[in-house]
Amino acid sequence: MSLPPPDLPIDRSESDVVLIVDDVPDNLAVLHDALDESGYTVLVATDGASALSRAAQAVPDVILLDAVMPGLDGFEVARRLKAQPETAHVPIIFMTGLTETEHVVAAFQAGGVDYVTKPIRPQEVVARIVTHVQGARLARQARNALDAFGHATLSVRLSDGRVVWQTPLARKFLQDYLGCRDAVLPADLLAWVASQAAAPLNPREPVTRTVTQGPRRLVFALHRQTGDDEWLLVMHEASDAAAIEALTLGFKLTLREAEVLYWVVKGKTNRDIGDILGSSPATVKKHLEHVYEKLGVETRTAAASVAIGRVGLLGQR
Repeated sequence: MSLPPPDLPIDRSESDVVLIVDDVPDNLAVLHDALDESGYTVLVATDGASALSRAAQAVPDVILLDAVMPGLDGFEVARRLKAQPETAHVPIIFMTGLTETEHVVAAFQAGGVDYVTKPIRPQEVVARIVTHVQGARLARQARNALDAFGHATLSVRLSDGRVVWQTPLARKFLQDYLGCRDAVLPADLLAWVASQAAAPLNPREPVTRTVTQGPRRLVFALHRQTGDDEWLLVMHEASDAAAIEALTLGFKLTLREAEVLYWVVKGKTNRDIGDILGSSPATVKKHLEHVYEKLGVETRTAAASVAIGRVGLLGQR
């Protein structure tokens, strides 16, 4: 059995990635060959410490984890993987010869989604992996799609404020705006989440919380409950520049026309807008006439209403 060097980048374009963790070389060889033949990219680890390292480095699509190993056993490895937002979403299938109820319960309590018993039957393992990888892939695609549209997501545990999982964009937002270097929400933000979680949620009109950093704003909205003590937060960044760009693209305006419309929405007069943009009120009026024509309206109020209806960023404070 040849193993891929741990420092080489993993090509995910053609196959899903499976990490096998077992201290018995024969078990590794059988599973590696079966999964390789089924088209998976296979990584291996022979102890708990190396399993944590490889999982953090590669973030596999599923982990096959031996429950009983010297040193860090599989239960502890699973708990540590689930405590890290980068790996918390990865499904863990336990491999165990311990079939007593208490051990099965321990596997699920540690974060496992399934288990197979030893001696291992490779075809059964492959079938289980197919099911869990498909579910994990759909969830990952949904989270990544939100990131692509500027809406970051994370799941937080209310009891201690720990981030259960987060998308890359969510991690960046928390670091940039709140200085979060660990996986715990600040106390004031957690208190807001708890207060909102205790109130009836209206998905159509979610209550938001805004963190301001200069001209930029990070808007939080509590989305829904994802577990007994876990809630999903959705956040996106808002700024004057982002709203103006959205107006430019949404209505095919020039940059200056979009700037004028932006400040009209904010309730500024032509004189105010002229002072802000370094133009005369007459020039602002001329730009506004072009805006009316492109939006198909005749008044400032109508222009503002159409703009807010098309560009949600304008309705945020």
